[in-house]
Amino acid sequence: MSEVLHLFQAIAHGEPVREFGEAFAVENKGFKDCIHGRPGKRQLLLMDSETLEEFGIVPGQCKENITTRGIKLDGMPLGQRMRIGEALLEVTKDCEPCHLMDAIRQGLQEETRGRRGVLCRVVEAGRIRRGDQIEIVGKAGAVKNKKRKLKPRRLSRE
Repeated sequence: MSEVLHLFQAIAHGEPVREFGEAFAVENKGFKDCIHGRPGKRQLLLMDSETLEEFGIVPGQCKENITTRGIKLDGMPLGQRMRIGEALLEVTKDCEPCHLMDAIRQGLQEETRGRRGVLCRVVEAGRIRRGDQIEIVGKAGAVKNKKRKLKPRRLSRE
């Protein structure tokens, strides 16, 4: 069973994200009180706890909005829709790791390439709570057959 483990919002620029027990997803914006919410393809960032654990990253450190468990986000097709709590989200693109990942740990930007989570838009507004189940509900018609290109995973040198 896939579920929401953590919910995060950025309340002020330059400060760490804050964790909440619930958040309201606004249609075509993102979380209601998050300063990063805006129309477009980058409304909410989902990252799975399994990947965070693999890289030794604390939930929220990557500034994700939703930390999930039990759902494989890598390779999820563009247009895939998910019902999370009362909200309906649609995958719009992979999140490409930026230089801020190296601020967490040098080399993390390259290590997480293709594993950084997915960006979604809010199709239907609604409340999302910690512990809510995540249900795959289908794909949007406009991007139904598009697949993301996964970049090869680079193995660490030990």
